[in-house]
Amino acid sequence: MPRRDISMTESEVKQYVAASHTLQVATIGADGWPHVAPMWFVVDEDGRVAFRSFTKSQKIRNLNRNPTITVLVESGIEYGDLQGVMIKGTATLHSDRDVVLRIYGDIARKYHLLGVEDPDAELIEAALGSHASKNTAVTVNPVSIISWDHRKLLGAY
Repeated sequence: MPRRDISMTESEVKQYVAASHTLQVATIGADGWPHVAPMWFVVDEDGRVAFRSFTKSQKIRNLNRNPTITVLVESGIEYGDLQGVMIKGTATLHSDRDVVLRIYGDIARKYHLLGVEDPDAELIEAALGSHASKNTAVTVNPVSIISWDHRKLLGAY
C-alpha cells in the first residue's frame, strides 16, 4: 500500500498532535550526534508545537548552536494501531519572560500541574513566575511534516 494511503490529513495531524501527551525532541549535539529527550508540550495559537526547558539544559544549548530540530509524537502497540507525526523544522528560542511564562502556563494547564483545572494568570505567576528567568521557551517552525496511521490499512499489510 502506498505511503500516502496511511498519511494523516492536515486536520488529523492537528488533532493528533494536540491530543498527544509526550513529545520526543531531537536536537543535534556539539559532537554531531542526535540528542533526544521527552518533553511535555502544547500547540500554540499559531498551530506550532511549543515547549519549555531550563536554559542550561543540553537541548537548549544544542538549539542555541544549531536550531535544527525534529519532534515526534507516536502511539500504538500493535502494528495495525501505530500512529505518529514527525515534524522537522527550525526552533525559535524565546527568553522573553512573558513568552516563557505564557507557554509554561499553557503547559501547566494541559498537564494540570498546579492542582486546578484552569489556573488563572495570577496563580501561574505565583507558582511559575520565579522559574521563568531560568527557562527558555521553544516553538517549532515546521519545514516538513510526516505522518502515519496504520489503522487506515484496515488489517491489510
